[in-house]
Amino acid sequence: MARQTRTPFRTTSPPGEPHLPERRRFMETVARYGFSAAVIGVVGGTLFSERAMAATSQEENEREAAADTTLVMATGYALGASRAYPIMQLNFKENLQNFTGGRLYVKLAPGGQLGAGSALITKVQNGTIAIAQHSLSNLSAFAPEADLVNIPYWCGQNQRLVNLVTSSKWREVVHHKVESRGFKVLNYICIDPRTVAVREGLINGPVRTPEDIQGIKFRVPASEILQKMYRLAGANPTPVSWGETSSAMKQGVVDALDPSVQALLVFGFTDTLSSISSIQSVPDAQVYTCNKAWFDAQPSAIREAILQASDVTFRENLAKVPAARAYSHDQMRQAGVSLYSPTESELAEWKAKCGHQLPAWDDTKQALAGSLENFDHLLEATEVSNGYYVDSDI
Repeated sequence: MARQTRTPFRTTSPPGEPHLPERRRFMETVARYGFSAAVIGVVGGTLFSERAMAATSQEENEREAAADTTLVMATGYALGASRAYPIMQLNFKENLQNFTGGRLYVKLAPGGQLGAGSALITKVQNGTIAIAQHSLSNLSAFAPEADLVNIPYWCGQNQRLVNLVTSSKWREVVHHKVESRGFKVLNYICIDPRTVAVREGLINGPVRTPEDIQGIKFRVPASEILQKMYRLAGANPTPVSWGETSSAMKQGVVDALDPSVQALLVFGFTDTLSSISSIQSVPDAQVYTCNKAWFDAQPSAIREAILQASDVTFRENLAKVPAARAYSHDQMRQAGVSLYSPTESELAEWKAKCGHQLPAWDDTKQALAGSLENFDHLLEATEVSNGYYVDSDI
């Protein structure tokens, strides 16, 4: 199959802004109707309709004027990304406003306008912004217990992750420690498990077993657990900041990386990769948190409404997962990137090399879960449904 160079999400526009040729229209609409109306117009497909934009602007202005409180919700993703990466930020904005009966008005700051990852977490912690989206891995730098999900092969599959984070045991072990550091967990965002994605020219064919990544330079985030995982698998884990990863792949500084297919598409890796293997080791999960002091200061009815809005948004995210996956996989294939799902026997090799059952993980389990017994209870929780279903068919 001839490789196509089309990259649906790559653009020279600043993060969070629409792609050309919409960018000029977007900026004109911001100047005329305001940022909130413009971003809603982008997602709703009404950016080029004067009548629709005027109506949207009026509604947003009326909502903001009528609200008791205006808050900022910041994310690292452009609004249109939910087609491939169901971060659901516009849904969350609407749900927060509607479930509070208009008492809250949410100003969106998408696409990294106020930062991303740890920068957003810091702003939530110090109260600069009320709500932010970030990965569970990034949260672990502030609340190490959250890094438990990065121990491989115990909650990597979507349904096991959802069962875990909605369990009373997870709240007991993790949430109260997160809250002691100034955060309130609102909802989790399920995407799909992490992968093994290799650059063009590295190997002939997709990665099937750990043997295929022996000694390769594997890009990892700051998580020590992920670094340990790939070291156990036989690779050479190489920490690289996310903003530098694309150029590092192109220059051969690193050979592979592990985000979900959806994230790889959104961040424009279609012209870098030869193949992506869904090894289902670790969840590529996100979370929305808010400043706990801000949350606790709200009237009880508002707190309850925020939690209702969070739950509904979580359910909307779960329903969106298979559609986002189908779109992302289709776009990757059209760009010439091969997608591979390892067989059961191949997955067994990955689990044997780096899975949670290895004694090498005992110290990590004890440090983060409090005891091996606590971890075993968490492991049991991954198998029990709490009324939330998500498609896990990779």
